[in-house]
Amino acid sequence: MTAFSIDEYEKILQVTDLLVTGVPEPFRRKKVLFLTFDSREVKEGTLFICKGAGFREKFLRDAVDLGAVAYVSEKSYDVPVPGIIVSDIRKAMAVLADKFSGSAWKNLNIIAFGGTKGKSTSTCFMKSVVDEYMKVTGGKPSGLLSTICYYDGGTVEESRLTTPEAVELHRHMARAVENGITWMEMEVSSQALKYHRVDGLRFNVGVFLNISRDHISSVEHKDFGDYFESKMKMFPMTDHAVVNLDSGFSNMALEAAHSAGDVTTFSIEDPGADYYGYDIENWGEGYSFKVKGKNISGQFAIGMLGLFNVENAMAVIAAAGVCGIPEDCVRKGLIQARAAGRMEIFTTADSRIVAVVDYAHNGLSFRKLFETVEKEGQDRSIYTVFGCPGGKALERRADLGRIAGKYSSKVFLVPEDPGKESADDISREISRYVTKQDCPYEIVDDRGLGIKKALRQAEESGRPAMILVTGKGRETRQKIGQEYVDCPSDVDHVEKQIREYDMRHPAGM
Repeated sequence: MTAFSIDEYEKILQVTDLLVTGVPEPFRRKKVLFLTFDSREVKEGTLFICKGAGFREKFLRDAVDLGAVAYVSEKSYDVPVPGIIVSDIRKAMAVLADKFSGSAWKNLNIIAFGGTKGKSTSTCFMKSVVDEYMKVTGGKPSGLLSTICYYDGGTVEESRLTTPEAVELHRHMARAVENGITWMEMEVSSQALKYHRVDGLRFNVGVFLNISRDHISSVEHKDFGDYFESKMKMFPMTDHAVVNLDSGFSNMALEAAHSAGDVTTFSIEDPGADYYGYDIENWGEGYSFKVKGKNISGQFAIGMLGLFNVENAMAVIAAAGVCGIPEDCVRKGLIQARAAGRMEIFTTADSRIVAVVDYAHNGLSFRKLFETVEKEGQDRSIYTVFGCPGGKALERRADLGRIAGKYSSKVFLVPEDPGKESADDISREISRYVTKQDCPYEIVDDRGLGIKKALRQAEESGRPAMILVTGKGRETRQKIGQEYVDCPSDVDHVEKQIREYDMRHPAGM
């Protein structure tokens, strides 16, 4: 990677109308060897970015002590290294990250997925399809940036943000290119679009899955209009737009999509779509369905439950068609695809209790999940374990409480990344909406204990039951305060409780 001088970074900031004041002349020739906003990463030759509401001057002083040669900020500080002062630190960060990485993203075929629900599963489906194509063509497995994990050719890394901050985003893309990767699938969140994390990128394909009310709060989107407008920012950055005709607001999305190079549509309801899925049948562990499309048609299948996953598969089929990926690669990739923590099913040896672990965490995903369970759950009682995050998406508490209360025999409210809020206060707020559905609830201060209580209650009921554990999937960290605390995943907890159940009820006894 080329080491550019501070002067060259200032020039690109000036061209983009972001530079307010630069560093004194003697410092402009210094080479920048590293770029970060995390003071813990700083090394000799670092250009340090002062960003975020949580930024403290101490972080900058720590960065200077560790070898930062200059800093970037919207204000100047009294430290022994010069500062580049900019008018908008978020916009500047994307520009600097692109420069530092040498615009590595230009060497990648990027397929981006946007929407309220289904982004993670769709990116996993797409990766499986592209990787099958790479086997045929001799390429490397594709890169992945999703809510579940990041992969850039090295190790798989558990993610903290759906779309990383610009510096980390470009770093992953640069590593991917260095590792010989040529394709990358990524989720693009409304926050990433609104707060300029993806500024300057272009997506080969941008897929719009769906939209519903979510992420409405003082720190995210002030209202649905702002949320929708942020989602639509993906299309002007896209060469080929793919739009779900079955989504609410699809007409508005189609109108916005015309700012892309061209538009392709998919549907499981409208035969007039460019890619139409029909004759959908449940085969036990997933669905088979037929597709009529521009250049991909025939019989397909997925190995995941949830009718909404057929929609996700259709999005991937349409994207693959736009990319010219052969039909056989699409077919093999889809049937092999699994999304960790998405509709993962665990069953006791006597089949009396089925546990489903899913990342469902907003109104749309909750509704789809419960509709699937009600339709395919064989009249089982439902016990639901979930929570809501602190400080954001405040409307979820009402939506999720009402939906869980409507379908559940009992709800167990547990912590889910409470952040600076009290987990107990969040649970009590959700409980108000659960009780409006005449559903009993229990507040439990530990996710593992909540899962244990749900399974024990299902066991004692004597009826076939389903345990729904939502929100965290295979994540192994909880955000408490400002820190991420290591913890077992929901899958770990469920597997442990099922093992213990099976020991209490040996097969055939």
